[in-house]
Amino acid sequence: MPTYGIMTAPQQVDYQDILRVWEEADAVPEIGHAWLFDHLMPIGGDPGGPILEGWTLLSALAARTRRLRLGLLVTSNRFRPPAVLAKIATTVDVVSGGRLDFGIGVGSRPGHPLALREYTAHGLPFHDVDHAVGSLDEGLTVIKRLWTSPEPFDFDGTYVQVKGAFGNPKPVQRPYPPIMIGGRASATLRIVARHADLWNIPGGGPIEDLAARSALLDRYCEKIGRDPAEITRSIHLGVSYDDPAATRVKIAEALDAGFQHFVLSVPDPYPQGVARWLADEVISANR
Repeated sequence: MPTYGIMTAPQQVDYQDILRVWEEADAVPEIGHAWLFDHLMPIGGDPGGPILEGWTLLSALAARTRRLRLGLLVTSNRFRPPAVLAKIATTVDVVSGGRLDFGIGVGSRPGHPLALREYTAHGLPFHDVDHAVGSLDEGLTVIKRLWTSPEPFDFDGTYVQVKGAFGNPKPVQRPYPPIMIGGRASATLRIVARHADLWNIPGGGPIEDLAARSALLDRYCEKIGRDPAEITRSIHLGVSYDDPAATRVKIAEALDAGFQHFVLSVPDPYPQGVARWLADEVISANR
């Protein structure tokens, strides 16, 4: 059964704008999940405009909603050490009563200057691709152990090292929140095959390309003896208030290609009743 969610980028808007949309969505049964992104400076609109930190905002919204599953599409693994991120995510899962979907990826592309600047502006290193991919793989290994290990442990990886690591409390969801990994590169898809419960890809390109990426993920799963059907295929699609039919077509194409989890990004400013509009004009036609 396909599921549909709403995405509100927390840039160029204020907290009350996003809170209103999420509270509206929480009362619309056709919408099953809601998402923010993870950037520290705007990547669209006024480069000096307002932007809210994703995990802090997610925890606030978790406390104000009751039904929606929620997450970040997707956390930058470059921003926070994995053990710290595990603690943050556990806190959100506890606050939400077990509604977190843990979205994560390698972080921004070096070729995206508006995204790259947030690293230097916040004193964060921007390592090469090999480091980004390797640290994501090791980071997820540590995060999952922190969520499940009954005893402290050490981990001495190439990119991640912890000593006496221990997570208490554990997440509400057992063994841990579903892990969504976002990305399309081959190296990332290998990590998806090892660690993910959901895989997300942006849906702006031809559906044939997205289907080919999904087929490649199937092959990586088969190589390690994992059933590809264990990983839900998720797609992120933009929505136009003037042309909802275009998104309906994209959803239908993606459904035919095996995608079952849809994240629908609504642009700001958000009209009153945007969640109900999304359900009526975009979601209902494909249910």
